[in-house]
Parts: sequence; structure tokens; C-alpha cells
Amino acid sequence: MTELELKYGCNPNQKPARIFMEGGELPLEVLNGRPGYINFMDALNSWQLVKALKGSTGLPAAASFKHVSPAGAALGLPLSDVERTVFFAPEGDLSPIACAYIRARGADRLCSFGDWAALSDPCDGDTARFLALEVSDGVIAPDYTPEALDILKSKRKGGYNVVKIDPDYSPAPVERRNIFGITFEQGYNDLAIEEGMLTNLVTQNKNLPQQAKNDMLLALITLKYTQSNSVCYVKDGQTLGVGAGQQSRIHCTRLAGNKADIWWLRQHPKVLALTFPENVRRPDRDNAIDAFIADGLSAEEKAEWIAKLSGVTLGSDAFFPFGDNVERARQSGVQYIVQPGGSIRDDQVIETADKFGMVMAFTGTRLFHH
Repeated sequence: MTELELKYGCNPNQKPARIFMEGGELPLEVLNGRPGYINFMDALNSWQLVKALKGSTGLPAAASFKHVSPAGAALGLPLSDVERTVFFAPEGDLSPIACAYIRARGADRLCSFGDWAALSDPCDGDTARFLALEVSDGVIAPDYTPEALDILKSKRKGGYNVVKIDPDYSPAPVERRNIFGITFEQGYNDLAIEEGMLTNLVTQNKNLPQQAKNDMLLALITLKYTQSNSVCYVKDGQTLGVGAGQQSRIHCTRLAGNKADIWWLRQHPKVLALTFPENVRRPDRDNAIDAFIADGLSAEEKAEWIAKLSGVTLGSDAFFPFGDNVERARQSGVQYIVQPGGSIRDDQVIETADKFGMVMAFTGTRLFHH
């Protein structure tokens, strides 16, 4: 197939709409549903993210996308008992790719409402069964087991969007887009994000454990496919909060930090003790939990619990212009920071990180995405 006609573009008035290849076949196949323009934008951006994560870490990876930025991304690590509770995960053994998506979705369940899911590995029954219970627009993966496909085809009265992509596809080295009738051209961003980028440790503390390195890679790869400006908080192979598309970097840091705080507050003992009737839908539970965190916990209880969060990694797609970003990051348990460096105030930023005993790496590489 060289082209696929779409119902409309970003909005219903934007017709005609299609995706196509200028020579050659589309590297994807729609197995079910009728994905739209924004669906495919989410699908192709999210696929690049999870493919890069799998390539960098060797672990299965998943992402939950909304409006061309990740609400969450994660690696396929086992779920703890607490994570099973706060992410609404089923009991019993789960495949690594199912764990990856459950953790990606659990990073920010409110923002993941109506998401597009991306899987680095074939979608199996465990993953499909979890997806079937969530409000989601579609999924992209390199393949699907027969069991998974049967489950997904029954979702949304048979209209759930299922896209299969060729895992070996690579885009042309030059990409183009039109804005206001004018063609923009640039080289495809094929930058490989690897551990070798993390060697320039600029703080007094240079103790960077392997888990923090993995979290830095997760943060950087997530940022590579997040609308800029962007900042990402990560812990134990899972994003905690993504601040995307803000004009000011401190606003990115605050937004992502507030999301990280909510992720942690969902694990507060009072929140874990909440009970819901079986017939309460998952989105309603998420909204009720969010409301309880806002109004059911006192300011003192929130502050006391958030102070227990530690070992968090923060990534930024461009340099920090002021130390206030580091100050805000510290409030959400950040111990490790990775950023390009290059600000005229780098000394001030490093000094602020040293004040808190943080480890900070300069990559020298900006990761803007628009």
C-alpha cells in the first residue's frame, strides 16, 4: 500500500487527508479500526521512542502517547505489589511487554486517558487483556499474537485501532514538511542515545550507579520524542512525570515535578486504603483518587510523604538557564540530572546541584522536537 486515505486531518474541517510514501510501500498495516491523522502522528512518534529504548537498553519498552507527546514511557521490569495496586494491574505472572505498558500507562493515568499505546515487542495476550480494560484509541507494535488480535478486535465494539509496523523500516535520511505552503527540510534525527553520552560528570559527586544511567537513557530518549521545551522525571525504569511544550524551562520542570509528586502520592497509605465498588470504571477511580490527593490529604501529609521520595533522575532536552530548576527538582526527590549544558550560567547550575549532593551529567547534545 502506497497511501492510506484518512477521514480528516487534525480537525474535521481539514479535508482531504491521507498518509502516503513518495515511492515504495507504507511500512505499516492497519489490522483493525480506522486510525486518524493524529492517531498516526502518535503512532509513528511513539514507535520511534519504544524502538530506541529497546535498542539502547535491550529491554522491552512501551509508551503511552497523547497529542504527539508521551504521557508515560517505561521498560519491561517486574511490577511490585504496590505498583500492581496503583496501576490496576491484574494478579499473576505478566509478560515483560505487558509490564512495560502497565508501567508506562501508570506514570500518569489521567493524561493517558484515551491514549495511543506503543510496544517495542509483539503484543501478547497479557498486554491485550490489560489494554481491553483501558480507555485507549489504538496501539502500534511489530506484531500481534492471534490471541491478542482477537481480544483487541473486540474492543470499542470492534473499532479499536490496531497498527502493525515493520520493525526493520528506516526512514529516508532527509525529512520534509509543509507549513503554510512552505517546505521545510532537515536531516532525520538518527542520533543514537547511548551510555557513552553520560561520561561528562560536572558535579563534585560522581557516583552514578547503573540504575541511574539506565534512567538517564530513558529520560533522554523520552525527551527526544516529546514536544519541546521538555523535562522528564524518571525512577526505576519508568517516567514519573513529563513536562512538554512549555515556553519556559522552569515551567517544564514544575509541571513534570508536580506530575511526579502525584505519581508518588498515589502510593500514600491513605490512597492505597481507598476502596471502590467493582462496577466503578477505571477512569472514575482515577478521578476519585486525584480528587482525594487534592482534598483528602492535608498539606502536611503531602509534604511529609513527598519528602520520602528519593533516587529520582531528571532529564532536560536543553540546558538549564538558572539554578531554580535544580531547586525545584530537589523538591521531588531528584538525585541525578542529565542535560546538554552550555548555558552562560552553567557554574551557577552546577553549584546548586553541588549544594544538594546531586550527580549531574552534561551530554553536549540538545534534543528539541517539534
